[in-house]
Amino acid sequence: MADTEEKQAAAPEQKPQRPPKSAEADQAKSAKAERPDKGGKGDKGDKAAKAAKPEKADKAAREPEPKVPARLKVQFEETIRPKLAEQFGYKNRLEVPTLDKIVINMGIGEGVADRKKVDGAAADLALIAGQKAVVTRARKSIATYKVRMGQPIGCKVTLRKARMYEFLDRLINIALPRVRDFRGLSPKSFDGRGNYTLGIKEHIVFPEIDYDKATDIWGMDITVCTTARNDGEARALLTAFNFPFSRESARTQMRSAEGN
Repeated sequence: MADTEEKQAAAPEQKPQRPPKSAEADQAKSAKAERPDKGGKGDKGDKAAKAAKPEKADKAAREPEPKVPARLKVQFEETIRPKLAEQFGYKNRLEVPTLDKIVINMGIGEGVADRKKVDGAAADLALIAGQKAVVTRARKSIATYKVRMGQPIGCKVTLRKARMYEFLDRLINIALPRVRDFRGLSPKSFDGRGNYTLGIKEHIVFPEIDYDKATDIWGMDITVCTTARNDGEARALLTAFNFPFSRESARTQMRSAEGN
């Protein structure tokens, strides 16, 4: 008896055996399944998840919409470019003058006293151009006009490629016909290097601006930059785009040129 008691005392204590990991995982899953959902919204959540799955599948199955090129760009490539090449006798199609960019500038003189007016004008210009406007600041201080260097005094936008053609289309066919007492654009506003500048007194002529919500009315300068080498090529290019030049001004200019 003494020997058996000594053997039992010398033997190490046996630890309780743990179930394998797979068994623990199964027990945890069964415990979660047995737990009731908080607020009793488990069924609603499952239904919402099931309803959301087909929507995601539909979005993934949709094909991207094809990009439609600007109407005036297609017209230039198909009609205007061959016409100008024949008119000026160009042998290479790349010699034909094209539109380079359009710069829209808004000067806000009242922005010196109120910064909010500059921000409002920039927001309106962004709606018109379809592109975020850049706020322009004073380059130097002028005490007479109470202007300090770095103070916001206006905003501008530079348009290129597709946005340039789309803006030009809206300008010619929608905005300019809505100008009060419009008698055509002056053909004298070329700078001698193929660039043309026109001014608009009221920016509300564009359909993007809601007349009832507009607090102020601003003017803007629009400069159309081309790759033409002289004013004659630039005038022919803009005329092909149906720019509404006034006939009386053109006649007086032709008479003055003949007299000289």
